[in-house]
Amino acid sequence: MSFRRLWSTPKAMGDVNMVTEELKNLYYKRLLPVEKYYSFHHFHSPSYEDADFDNKPMVLVMGQYSTGKTTFIRYLIEQDFLGSRVGPEPTTDCFTALMYGEVEGIIPGNALTMDPKKPFRNLDPFGNSFLNRFQCVQMPNQILESISIIDTPGILTAAKRKLSRGYDFAAVLRWFAERVDRIILLFDAHKLEFSDELTRAFEALCGYEDKLRVVLNKADRVDSQYLMRVYGALMWSLGKVFRTPEILRVYIGSFWSEPRQMCDHYQLIELEEEDLLADIRNLPRNAAVRKLNDLAHAHIISYLKQEMPTIFCRESKKHNLIYQLPVIFSKIQQQHRVPAGDFPDCTKMQEKLLGQDFSKFKKLKPSLMASLDKLLSTDIAKLVPYIQQQEQRKRSLHGVLDGEFLRTFKPEHYSRDPFKEPPIDEGSELDFDEWVVEKYKPKYDEIFYNLSPTEGKLSGTKVKEWMTKTLLPNSVLAHIWRLSDVDGDGMLDDEEFALAVHLIEEKVEGHWLPRELPPHLVPPSKRPSEASDVSV
Repeated sequence: MSFRRLWSTPKAMGDVNMVTEELKNLYYKRLLPVEKYYSFHHFHSPSYEDADFDNKPMVLVMGQYSTGKTTFIRYLIEQDFLGSRVGPEPTTDCFTALMYGEVEGIIPGNALTMDPKKPFRNLDPFGNSFLNRFQCVQMPNQILESISIIDTPGILTAAKRKLSRGYDFAAVLRWFAERVDRIILLFDAHKLEFSDELTRAFEALCGYEDKLRVVLNKADRVDSQYLMRVYGALMWSLGKVFRTPEILRVYIGSFWSEPRQMCDHYQLIELEEEDLLADIRNLPRNAAVRKLNDLAHAHIISYLKQEMPTIFCRESKKHNLIYQLPVIFSKIQQQHRVPAGDFPDCTKMQEKLLGQDFSKFKKLKPSLMASLDKLLSTDIAKLVPYIQQQEQRKRSLHGVLDGEFLRTFKPEHYSRDPFKEPPIDEGSELDFDEWVVEKYKPKYDEIFYNLSPTEGKLSGTKVKEWMTKTLLPNSVLAHIWRLSDVDGDGMLDDEEFALAVHLIEEKVEGHWLPRELPPHLVPPSKRPSEASDVSV
């Protein structure tokens, strides 16, 4: 069952809308008043808007140039997108948001920041230099019905460090890192180098390690010994940058839809691919309440206000308080039992406090703090059962993300009847004199009968053993199986097998696979028989 079909059921859709609307109401009712009262937005991120709640989960794809970012995205959505280019040199110089739209087109950055239905209205402060390099590509793609993808410019290597982007690249990355639900960071197994800009990009991601998934791409192009060395070097380098007790997960893969090179670790690549796609499939739908450090911020502002003198020595006292901010953080943690992880970065907070007038700060307001406490202790807890119900109903995204090849051949997969015959227009002509696959069928039949069919059909196990020899990714082969098994019985007859081989050959030659089986590819025995009924 596809992700789109799952969420279109009334029960599931009702749960999703209910949770999202309730989170939105709680934010506006309990969290936003606290943010406004204590000037949270002057120090941290802007307030949430409706679009931040209503839009689909977002995936940020980043990495150095020529690591395969654009190819990775094409692999996920199974098609090219406007403005995409692939090459060994930096080819992507824009931040591109891939989102669903009925009509394919490009929306420039300046227009995006004015659209209340898009979650990009707070990007204006980065200036026109950035907005001229920001765009949204809308397209009628079924994957994008469930997630949105942000493609980023390739991070420059040491040799390119003199080039200027004209805007604060690291700050933009941090803006997106705060708002997206998953961050995919790609590295090339051939060339593992850490540049100055990459280090600054890592710093921008600090605090969002829980969203980060690292991918060592193009792993089929190196031998196992070299791969182990590169993997170890990458883990060591990441450990120096992200100083967290948890070790970051590094996925080993070759994320593109072309045949992979046979290597000793081929099976490992397949398993890693399934793990990563499953992780993307299970993204939370709008992780809406994100700024629970409002509690710490309120205590900080209140403490600074309380310590400020009424008239004399105000400026010197202000600078003294800013200098002592680490000590103040510790006092607040002990007195109010606020977790250390809820506090903002001390250095950045000190920088922002320098430009503030402490006399305008406000002391703790009991009613607001009680409302915030109710949000944390009661309101969110009431939503947990509904969120758990959502988790239980989650299934695969359509297309590539639905392609766990091993599961494709399980009998229960067909009990859900996920494949239907393609829709046929009333005026379409399907009674072709010759099937497009017919001229190749003799050589396909030879393969078919060499696989020893039973009662004229091949089981999924036998077909799988033969298909995996093509070295195409499992997810691509699973899609070919879905297209070929027209009657959905979990087996292939000679015509369906011929269709499968034909699709594999087309894919190996570099053609994109169709989302649905077009009428001219439907095997003759599987076509509707209205024409014969009319003649009778």
